[in-house]
Amino acid sequence: MPLPMQLAAPAALLAALCSFASLAGDYGRDHDDDRDHDDRGHHDSNDRPARSPVQLGDRPFYLVDGLDDSRLKDKLQRCENGPFYKSDFSIAHRGAPLQFPEHTKEAYEAGARQGAGVVECDVTFTKDGELVCRHDECDLHTTTNIVDTELNGQCTTPWSGAGSSPKCCTSDITLAQFKTLKGKMDASNPNATTSKGYLGGTASWRTDLYTGRGTLLTLGESIALNKKLGVKHTPELKAGNPQRLLTVFGGQENYAQKMIDEFKAAGVHPRDVWPQSFDVRDVLYWIKNEPRFGQQAVYLDDVDPSAGSPQLTMEELKQLKKKGVKIIAPPIGVLLAVNNANEIVPSQYALDIKSQGFDIITWSFERADLRNGGAGAGFYYSFDPTGRALKKDSDMYKALDALARKVGVIGVFSDWPATVTYYANCMGLK
Repeated sequence: MPLPMQLAAPAALLAALCSFASLAGDYGRDHDDDRDHDDRGHHDSNDRPARSPVQLGDRPFYLVDGLDDSRLKDKLQRCENGPFYKSDFSIAHRGAPLQFPEHTKEAYEAGARQGAGVVECDVTFTKDGELVCRHDECDLHTTTNIVDTELNGQCTTPWSGAGSSPKCCTSDITLAQFKTLKGKMDASNPNATTSKGYLGGTASWRTDLYTGRGTLLTLGESIALNKKLGVKHTPELKAGNPQRLLTVFGGQENYAQKMIDEFKAAGVHPRDVWPQSFDVRDVLYWIKNEPRFGQQAVYLDDVDPSAGSPQLTMEELKQLKKKGVKIIAPPIGVLLAVNNANEIVPSQYALDIKSQGFDIITWSFERADLRNGGAGAGFYYSFDPTGRALKKDSDMYKALDALARKVGVIGVFSDWPATVTYYANCMGLK
């Protein structure tokens, strides 16, 4: 799932909806009884049928230990001996890109190993019309080693030296060429004087420790891998260059259909797939033309008030509901707020969405540096710009707790799924 992008302005959204018509609880209660069922039918891990435990590593324990004394900390610490199991509440955002190169075999395996019940492949396309897993059609220059290979010359804008701004797209190359590349951490050093140097720039709160391999995958390969790992699928259809989409697929609808066709060809049951898009036309297309998959289609809400992208109005929410949309996925920063007591609470926007009967998924946990708290943490924690509630990295669990208990989200994308898996198991979220 990406940073906010691709959604039309509210008026345009309403127009798209209209034109498409022609085509077709209390904390104490929750925490005093560990075995309480919540209103979504989740139950505590003690009630789970026997299955293979997952590996969470040190990070969740480190974060829990750092919480100030509280009922939340007590509850989370009582779970520390596990066992921990896979949870659909925990969604692997591009795999596990806090430390592994995103959208690679290694990242997907790490996400599943950390207990994500659902793994994301952002879907884009090659020059010869094959669907592949990349965050964006044109991000190869920062997420792979392409500028340090002979394929640099085929980029829309090749790397040409210090200060240059390369642009390398999956649609610049064939699938065979794509498969020769190696994934890396999403970063670059624009001032580097060599192509190899340009591949650097990884943020200090991430790592290059696991970049020795970085196996790129097609959508089909990712589906097969997910099935092998026993996890479900959430493919996101990425926006593409309109002219290239027209040339390769004959238009947007054929592109949207091809993504679903890959799951049908692989024999994946629709209940195990949550297709996503920031483009409402894709979501409505699936609802109308692939209704079994459309039942779980996710409309990605790219609301970002700081960038001038407004929240959906109540009328727009009603129109989406009327057209059959059941799940909306806004970013964390617009679903939460901080009250006068410095407590994290649902935002009015979250309450508005829930009032219309939508399920909510949100993104993306572990995609910001919270070591110095919420102040300056950026987009994902914009609800607390001065750090009144989030004072350190461990406090991200306070935000997660508010999302789960007070907002009632049904899933959370995370760049390090283990943190969400730990919480989900402690709280009995399947």
